[in-house]
Amino acid sequence: MSKIVRYLYSAIDDDLKKRMVFVGGPRQVGKTTLALQFAKNHTPKYPGYISWDDIQSRSNLLRGKIPSGQRLIILDEIHKYRKWRNLVKGLYDINKDEIRFIVTGSARLDHFRNGGDSLFGRYHYYRLHPLTLTELNPAASAKDCELLLNLSGFPEPFLAGSMRDYKRWHLERIERVVYTDINDLETIRDIASMQVLVESLGSRVGSPLSIENLRQDLSASHATVARWLDILETVYMVYRISPFGAPKIRAVKKEQKLYFWDWAQASEKGARFENFVASHLLKYCHFKEDTQGDRMELRFLRDRDLREIDFVVLKNGQPIFAVECKSGERTLSKHITYFKQRTKIPEFFQVHQGKADFGNPRTPGRCLPFWTFCREVLC
Repeated sequence: MSKIVRYLYSAIDDDLKKRMVFVGGPRQVGKTTLALQFAKNHTPKYPGYISWDDIQSRSNLLRGKIPSGQRLIILDEIHKYRKWRNLVKGLYDINKDEIRFIVTGSARLDHFRNGGDSLFGRYHYYRLHPLTLTELNPAASAKDCELLLNLSGFPEPFLAGSMRDYKRWHLERIERVVYTDINDLETIRDIASMQVLVESLGSRVGSPLSIENLRQDLSASHATVARWLDILETVYMVYRISPFGAPKIRAVKKEQKLYFWDWAQASEKGARFENFVASHLLKYCHFKEDTQGDRMELRFLRDRDLREIDFVVLKNGQPIFAVECKSGERTLSKHITYFKQRTKIPEFFQVHQGKADFGNPRTPGRCLPFWTFCREVLC
């Protein structure tokens, strides 16, 4: 994995000359490996690598001690300390002229903005995503798509290359996230039910998310299930997208759809492909937002008569294109024509895993293989 230069490397390298860099993302997505690529010694034994999970390192940090003679300090999982922002601020303000800092965490570092002094103006925040088609291969093919779809984009199981390795890795990761990462951040009385929730969400990918149905299945309160979902988002297990409301349609307003950061967790084949597409689009949005400063959003489009387009990408509040996922490749969805006539979305794409490529995204839409869409639109 150390030989793969991740897509955020150049942007982080440029920002490190001016500020700290925070890198958030799911457990085992490659944050530490990426951070170590900026060090001369590309191994976990690099003296400037400091993990909050290491007792001795933790003790030194609380006393304001960091390894001497290092040009780069990597602070890993330090968000588990309640007053971490004040601690990092002090270290940075004292050493910023001589030392660069990278802070990594498997929970949303932007989530912990309350408590302690502000770090505003001292850092840039990046969200590291799993490997995707264009990151792996600019000339991605159907074979690349099939491998990623089934083995996930997390480096360890993908590079191992087998379903057996993926399934074993998946079970271990769920255990670590639920019983370790979440417990480090929140007090959950019924942690076993939290794991049941994670497992049950696999069959709900891409469908309207009903907290009431989840509450009944888990025999828990509405407030408890809602809080658990928020926590799962904080630790980069899942993400939710909201509807896009256009003025000329009776769009739903309150429904949300849920997806996994590890799209291979989706239990049904069609839902997995939809989650796969969603993750590529979310990565595109986060990259543009984190590097260019544009406000990017991933939404979906559905009206009260259940006509739907799976995804709409917004830039600074304006839709720039929409994407529909289909198993078939012969005809465009009639919903594309319907919404093209009633919204200001300029381009519509219908993506699939076949070979057909026809139509024009502006009149009214283009049907094309997903890997072609990635090369031409998400490049």
